[in-house]
Amino acid sequence: MHVVGHSHHERGAGTVLALTLSAVVMALLVCLLLLAQAAVLASQAASAADLAALAAADAARGLTPGDPCTVASDVAVHHGATVTSCTVTGGTVVEVAAGIAHPFDWGVATGRARAGPPP
Repeated sequence: MHVVGHSHHERGAGTVLALTLSAVVMALLVCLLLLAQAAVLASQAASAADLAALAAADAARGLTPGDPCTVASDVAVHHGATVTSCTVTGGTVVEVAAGIAHPFDWGVATGRARAGPPP
């Protein structure tokens, strides 16, 4: 039986449309997950830089033992990051930049922080 208005060539077109729509939705979800992961890594890098700078400032002021930049590096490594720069200015103010590499080698999330004695 042949239905009027429907071509024989349209058979299966709904399946192709559904598969295409599914592929587009999956691609969008993957992009959303990658963006969320980048945001999480940036937050972790910022936290690692903050903690490293605070610990380094304590070392610079003599409140804890050790070289400020070595202390900063140790704290950053403990939080899964690496210190990319560490500068002690004025003897007690420390600026630290830390980075966390993306698991798929798509770059590095970075964070910067500055710490020193209270005003």
